[in-house]
Amino acid sequence: MSLRVPGPRTLAARHAQSVCVLAVLTLVALVMAAPALAQSKPSFFDTTEQMSHNLKAFTKWNDALARYTKERAQAKDGACGAKEMNACNFGKWIEFLKTLKDKDPVSQIRGINDYMNRAPYVTDPVNWGQKDFWATPGEFMAKFGDCEDYAISKYISLRLLGYKEDDLRVVAVKDMNLKIGHAILVVYFKGKPYLLDNQIKQVIPAAKVKHYVPVFSINASTWWKHQPI
Repeated sequence: MSLRVPGPRTLAARHAQSVCVLAVLTLVALVMAAPALAQSKPSFFDTTEQMSHNLKAFTKWNDALARYTKERAQAKDGACGAKEMNACNFGKWIEFLKTLKDKDPVSQIRGINDYMNRAPYVTDPVNWGQKDFWATPGEFMAKFGDCEDYAISKYISLRLLGYKEDDLRVVAVKDMNLKIGHAILVVYFKGKPYLLDNQIKQVIPAAKVKHYVPVFSINASTWWKHQPI
């Protein structure tokens, strides 16, 4: 993947373009209507979590994973600059992942975060004509995207590097500073959660972030409902 690097911007402009317009009320309604969950336990961002393996309600997430499986299997020959998932663009991404394969986990996590955060932020209405669209890595490579698209590409990249499903979660949060919805990736390393965020340059411990309230987190096998302590 060859990502264009955005030019210099003021902090205010960068912050404004990095806001992810997720329908938070819709997410809350979806989570509240979900089936009964397991007993709650402590989680990141000063919340408790309840888990479930019933992912049926998360159609955007399920559809994105299904499209990724298909696009990976059907990647075809094509020009490296093409705005589509093809053998060349997929190969660039895989070659980048190979450069991280023998590095330590900290370098891998930072490398993935830095690599994906180079992509320009593009809203879903501009990209897809929809209020909220969850893109595959191939779609993200072709057209860039917004917050959950960064998180999904980071998630799949770390899975391809061999990270366990249980150590990765895409997390839908409320940003209490901006009063909007946002999505990030949380990765567990040595039992502690770390944050990969397109709004924050560095990979940092989740414990250092105080302005996010998670609604739910999810991976390919499980989802968790979060409630403030």
